[in-house]
Amino acid sequence: MNLNDLSKISDSFNSTQKMPVLFLGHGSPMNAIEENIFVQGFRNISKEIPKPNAILCISAHWFTNGTFVTAMETPKTIHDFYGFPKELFEVQYPAPGNPELAKETAELLLPISVEEDFSWGLDHGAWSVIKHLYPNADIPVIELSIDYRKPTQYHFELAAQLQKLREKGVLIIGSGNIVHNLRMIDWRNINTVGSGWDWAIEAREKTNNWILDGDFRKIIDYQNQGTALQYAVPTPDHFLPLIYSLGLKEKSEEITLFNDELIGGSLSMTSLKIG
Repeated sequence: MNLNDLSKISDSFNSTQKMPVLFLGHGSPMNAIEENIFVQGFRNISKEIPKPNAILCISAHWFTNGTFVTAMETPKTIHDFYGFPKELFEVQYPAPGNPELAKETAELLLPISVEEDFSWGLDHGAWSVIKHLYPNADIPVIELSIDYRKPTQYHFELAAQLQKLREKGVLIIGSGNIVHNLRMIDWRNINTVGSGWDWAIEAREKTNNWILDGDFRKIIDYQNQGTALQYAVPTPDHFLPLIYSLGLKEKSEEITLFNDELIGGSLSMTSLKIG
């Protein structure tokens, strides 16, 4: 497929001004049903951007061997967690899928092999935050999985191939957490906004500065940026969605941070808008 040819990108979508890109710190699944400053932040950011024709989400919770894209007409709401109240398991987010967009996303990522998936759906990394942006569930949502075999630079470069979707009104969302160490959570302060261990405070400050300064090389090479980052990112799953979002930034675009707080000692809700 010629990446300069937009004619095949969702013929049902009108060309738009370039859509922004989001990275959302999704935190606990309970954010899906609680009212707090982070939920308010998600709602507020949706008011700052045009209503999208569709959403492509890269979630920390779809970590796969290979790359897949959801291609069903009606993705199910996946409750991929345990130990939470019944009320949370009863939440449904019945947004439609978009098989044509899934197919075209796979074509944009050639020569990488992307397999169409008909069994996954929307995991909580997607629906628990998107439901606050678009509560009517009237915007098609597809998910792109993260291939856990690949290095960070690969994901950064792969994301750039999705750039053309932004010109067809597709909102691309990375959903994870920049600081995410569940083993070191301070459960006594799990709901205390601004609660962070020293290493988490350092990691948040460093990554925020790198993001705002455009120093993405250090973010890509996070494993070699000191002890604080090693504690903050013990596994790559929640960090890589940030890499996808940053990989879509163009030079002239600004980055705005929001929900930029630590909670529970070892979790950051820091989110950002590009463009």
